[in-house]
Amino acid sequence: MTQDLLPGIIIRAQSGFFTVQTASALVVCQLRGRLKQGRRVGDIAAVGDRVRVARQADGSGMIEAIEERERAIVRLDPRPLGDYQQILLANPDQAVFVFACASPSPRLRMLDRFLVIAEKQGIPALIVANKAELVSEKEAQVLFGRYETIGYPVLYTSARQARGIEALRQRLAGKLSAFAGPSGAGKSSLLNAIQPGLGLEVRAVSQATEKGRHTTVVRQLFALEGGGYVADTPGWKSLALWDTEPEELDGYFPELRQLVAGCQFSDCTHTHEPGCAVQAAVKAGQIHPERFDSYLRLRAGEE
Repeated sequence: MTQDLLPGIIIRAQSGFFTVQTASALVVCQLRGRLKQGRRVGDIAAVGDRVRVARQADGSGMIEAIEERERAIVRLDPRPLGDYQQILLANPDQAVFVFACASPSPRLRMLDRFLVIAEKQGIPALIVANKAELVSEKEAQVLFGRYETIGYPVLYTSARQARGIEALRQRLAGKLSAFAGPSGAGKSSLLNAIQPGLGLEVRAVSQATEKGRHTTVVRQLFALEGGGYVADTPGWKSLALWDTEPEELDGYFPELRQLVAGCQFSDCTHTHEPGCAVQAAVKAGQIHPERFDSYLRLRAGEE
């Protein structure tokens, strides 16, 4: 029977039904009962999972196997029987964080938080500085250049002027990309510029999900004409660093983790200790003060 199974990827999940894109067709599937057996600590199947399905006589399908996830965007969902790991998206190749250069002013502390979550969950990040036409090139660099210096790729885009659109399209091609960013940053306009109608489609599903968040939640991938998928993942804002200990936080700031070995104390908090290599780098101007402030706030448990 194994040779009859079709490989595919889950592109939509709703109320226990999974739409799987196979090489030849979309197949609406349910999970084989044996996959549900045993203690569940998280979602068995999720959008982005690579699966193998058996076609039924009526055209529907049954998910017979789920491949091991390479990575996932995970949210902790407290339940009576313990913490449950809810999978917002399985196997993302990258997280695309869209923030406006102006209107609204970029909330860079939120971006720092997003980047920490991406680092922790092992997801490469791409920063998109949108609405670049609203500020000078120098102003945009002052805002987002700090991220380029520590290794994060930054694209400066303008949907209105079609700036950076082709570069973003190439970055998305053939990949599964999780889009996130504050409202008003222009995600829909960017997606519409990349592929006409795509942003409108994403927004429609997102709004329906938001309205029905207490009833039925729909998670969905949207296909790109050049290959690959995008997923709107608004849940990043509510992703708590639920299993992160304060002492491991410096490992998720690229500019800090390369310095910690030089600290005098192995349990250095980088807040007050003598011989702290991180504090020395901050005083020397080698670490952006606002990035260091984000570290301190996150370490203190502040949002």
